[in-house]
Amino acid sequence: MSDQINVQERLTNVEDRLERLESLLTSIDEKLAQKQPVSNTESEGTEKIQQWVTDYVSMRLQQLVPETCDHPAEAELLDGPYLDNTNVPCTEEVVHRVKRIPIPFVREMVVQRVAENARSAQVERVDIDFFEQAATF
Repeated sequence: MSDQINVQERLTNVEDRLERLESLLTSIDEKLAQKQPVSNTESEGTEKIQQWVTDYVSMRLQQLVPETCDHPAEAELLDGPYLDNTNVPCTEEVVHRVKRIPIPFVREMVVQRVAENARSAQVERVDIDFFEQAATF
């Protein structure tokens, strides 16, 4: 019997909440119906913002997906992987070899040493032979 009373109370509470929700929705609907139409200046401002967002997204996409952009012929020669945290180009084999160094600070020291040697020797791209020679301390 107490379960029936408890269920009845819960049902009554739910019905009360639904009535309040319905009245709130009705009042919101009335307020929206009374709202003034959007003026031309507001729509022009919205269009300006939309245009700015479109231009910005376009610019960021060009930065993120550079193969869709026009690049000078020189840039194609420098494509490829780089030594970690440097601007020194290297081969995939060098990248793989660097990743095999298990201790992070040792890896960083090796990369910095190889990068310094590559810059001083004016090497265009670090290959595995140069890496092995330059990485020895």
